[in-house]
Amino acid sequence: MAVEFNHTIVNCSDKEASARFLAEILGLGNPTSYGPFAVVQLGNGTSLDFADAHGQPHRQHYAFLVSEEEFDQIHGRIVERGLAYWADPFHRRDGEINTNDGGRGLYWDDPDGHNLEILTVPYGG
Repeated sequence: MAVEFNHTIVNCSDKEASARFLAEILGLGNPTSYGPFAVVQLGNGTSLDFADAHGQPHRQHYAFLVSEEEFDQIHGRIVERGLAYWADPFHRRDGEINTNDGGRGLYWDDPDGHNLEILTVPYGG
């Protein structure tokens, strides 16, 4: 059997709000509950399982490979909500989209400061 990524836990200050935020921005189904987690199911059989951190969460980075059409939709939802976004992970190119590797990408923060990314072409693509 090949090794496949299945899930990771995202520590946050409010698991329900953070899971809902991500699911809405990415255009995914509503989060579900599993034990102490609010689960956001991704398209390739993986999930992000949100858990209350019971303290200040440590900032992490989560990247999502999306189609060109999905990129436009997600970008539109980010703009519609008035969220800041950047072309780079260091947040230096405000309000821009990058064209790395012949695709498009951008970064934005979730409510706990996790650095989220969408890209249409994998790195080195």
